[in-house]
Amino acid sequence: MSAQAETYNYKVVRMFAVMSVVWGIVGMAVGVLIASQMAFPELNFGVPWLSFGRLRPLHTNAVIFAFGGCALMATSFHVVQRTSNVRLFGGRLAEWVFWGYQLVILAAAVSLPLGFTQGKEYAELEWPIDLLLAVVWVAYAVVFFGTLAKRKVSHIYVANWFFGAFIITVALLHIVNSAAIPTGWFTSYSAYAGAQDAMIQWWYGHNAVGFFLTAGFLGMMYYYVPKQAGRPVYSYRLSVVHFWALIFTYMWAGPHHLHYTALPDWTQSLGMAFSLILLAPSWGGMINGMMTLSGAWHKLRDDPILKFLVVSLSFYGMSTFEGPMMAIKSVNALSHYTDWTVGHVHSGALGWVGFVTIGSLYYLIPRMFNRESMYSTRLINLHFWIATIGVVLYITSMWVSGVVQGLMERAPSQDGYPLNTFFDFIAIRQPFYLIRILGGLMYLSGMFIMAYNVVRTMMAGTPVDAPIPELKHDVHL
Repeated sequence: MSAQAETYNYKVVRMFAVMSVVWGIVGMAVGVLIASQMAFPELNFGVPWLSFGRLRPLHTNAVIFAFGGCALMATSFHVVQRTSNVRLFGGRLAEWVFWGYQLVILAAAVSLPLGFTQGKEYAELEWPIDLLLAVVWVAYAVVFFGTLAKRKVSHIYVANWFFGAFIITVALLHIVNSAAIPTGWFTSYSAYAGAQDAMIQWWYGHNAVGFFLTAGFLGMMYYYVPKQAGRPVYSYRLSVVHFWALIFTYMWAGPHHLHYTALPDWTQSLGMAFSLILLAPSWGGMINGMMTLSGAWHKLRDDPILKFLVVSLSFYGMSTFEGPMMAIKSVNALSHYTDWTVGHVHSGALGWVGFVTIGSLYYLIPRMFNRESMYSTRLINLHFWIATIGVVLYITSMWVSGVVQGLMERAPSQDGYPLNTFFDFIAIRQPFYLIRILGGLMYLSGMFIMAYNVVRTMMAGTPVDAPIPELKHDVHL
């Protein structure tokens, strides 16, 4: 057996992990800029490609697909090797996935500010970039499932079930929703029309949340929480029930984004019903992660990485309670098209996705550079508190702003017409937008602290591909 075959492929894991931090700073910096534009519109400087309408899709794509996507690829490639006890399948194909994915991100970063967009939420990229992304994603699937196929351990650890479901479903969602008729190199029409186009878009849009931003990151949770806590998963049986219940239910929840639209009423009601059912498996996973710390709660006093991971589960539980509640039609009548939705999205994105990613990367990165821990634990602790306060400021300001906005929109005058004008909404929300800017700046500051800590860790360590241990017999991981 060659020396290469006796080690894990950590090179591609390192590359994705580092770029996750880089793209996180870029995406969140753009987010702070456009949040500032909501309070101070002159900050677009009169430049079209710096306008809110063009930078907002750049922000969402950079945070979700660049920061989150690179983190998912780093952790999935790490976890599938460690739990399968083999090197990544496909040789240099994994590196090709890295460079191809970075090319997709760069193409998005250039095309979106220039105004090339399909106008679909989380699916704005035009057809040439969509095609490249589909090819890269299939290659990613080949590497991941090829590694599983050659595993030396018969059991497939539950984290790989979540990663696998995320990879397959995102491919299906992307290919179906991005079907388009090109009219030029960067222009196209959707292959669907009217209410069907809206339905397919939000089948994609909510399942981008359900599988990209939930299933994949639950794969992280099920590996790195037990690892950092030094405890086994609280209930392996519950983790399997969590998996099957979640992936079945999530697929049907998308219509709740289209309440009170041209979509048939029965479809809206079906989406609402499945959204409410979704609360059960979501909280099952949250409780399973929390209970994994049974007997290890004392570690939270001194372990800031564990703080990130546990607080991420708290935000996951909160967001997956709030989401089903907002899917109820009567609640949605108040919340839809208000800042309440913005608060909900960011409690999940910054609190759940951001924190579980940051905690997982803090565990992962030193081990990629032959170190037992990050350069500075104190800096991790500082990052945790700055980011936590930032999230709380951000989401509470948006919750209050959204409820106020919704109530003002519903308030009738004596003659039955709306009591408040659009400008009344703008004026009342200004203080909340200032608080949101502060919260966003704090969260972004935490990412700069993380970047400094990562760089010092890399400088102090040495890139390493760990040896694959010999298994005398199969183990249940």
